[in-house]
Amino acid sequence: MNRETAEAAADHTAGTTALAALVDLATPFAVRTAVALRLPELVRDGHTAAGELATASGADPDALARLLRHLVTAGLFAEPVPGRYALTGISEALLDDRNALLRAWLDADGPGQRMDLAYGGMLHAVRTGRSAYPAVHGSDFWSDYRADERLRLFFGATMAGFAWQTGPEVAAGYDWAPVGRVLDVGGGTGALLEAVLSAHPHLHGAVLDLPEVAPEAEEFLAGAGLGERARFVGGSFLDPLPTGYDVLMVSRVLTDWPDDDATRILGRCAEAVAPGGRVLVVEVLAGEEHAKNNASFDLQSLTLLGGRERAPEAFDVLAADAGLVPRGRHDGANGLVVLEYARA
Repeated sequence: MNRETAEAAADHTAGTTALAALVDLATPFAVRTAVALRLPELVRDGHTAAGELATASGADPDALARLLRHLVTAGLFAEPVPGRYALTGISEALLDDRNALLRAWLDADGPGQRMDLAYGGMLHAVRTGRSAYPAVHGSDFWSDYRADERLRLFFGATMAGFAWQTGPEVAAGYDWAPVGRVLDVGGGTGALLEAVLSAHPHLHGAVLDLPEVAPEAEEFLAGAGLGERARFVGGSFLDPLPTGYDVLMVSRVLTDWPDDDATRILGRCAEAVAPGGRVLVVEVLAGEEHAKNNASFDLQSLTLLGGRERAPEAFDVLAADAGLVPRGRHDGANGLVVLEYARA
């Protein structure tokens, strides 16, 4: 075999290996199965032998051994001696409390897997530009969200986690001094509202979300010690919104919706905001770091919800169509941006 032929054979082998890694479906589901069986926790707690893990997790011993064999190959676990398993840097990261939301998402027994299965309809989403979730599951995501308490609580906790990351900066980075009342539009249980009101004791506000969210939102707001300064309002941001608020916040909502619906949401905000008031669009934008580490998020928005990521200029276009004009912009850490709009 000459040099050129050998190099071509090596390139073919490398390409085939890379392709196999790209299309591997076994590993993502194996990891989710390990999370559902609590294998990382069991190994951490000293159940390192295959038989012990099978007993503790309630799994078939032979099937579990086959799962573990693959997870060692994938790097989730190590096998320092045959039949005994140890954590790796990957499984230790999975157990880190800072990754609790990710761990919950990866649980094969949880709603996160049902959401991710929408990827199976990606061809439909790319052909139509619409959510693949109904094509896969037979109903749209928001119908399931309203009907399935477990899904609602899971999705709400995920959104609250994002709000806890951005809330302190929104509270600190915007001039709240002249504001009296604020409405958190589509704010779930009110995590962002709580951050803003806690930092500014003169403010009163409300969080608006679907009526099904009321029990957990009211419990959260009461537990936050906000007294009479915060309340929950049941409703849809696609319908007319309550009036009398100086600032309406729309945080990480518009990404979940296609352009027509996003414009309609902003239009409802424009209708409802008090004269001289402001509409704040709070988003985490796709920057270079995001593109490297989480490039799939835009596809997730499309396949799951029919939504999309947008640049600030795209939000300005939606706002203009909704009767709003730009009045300011605050850029924060890790892609956070607060876009300020007023009625045209």
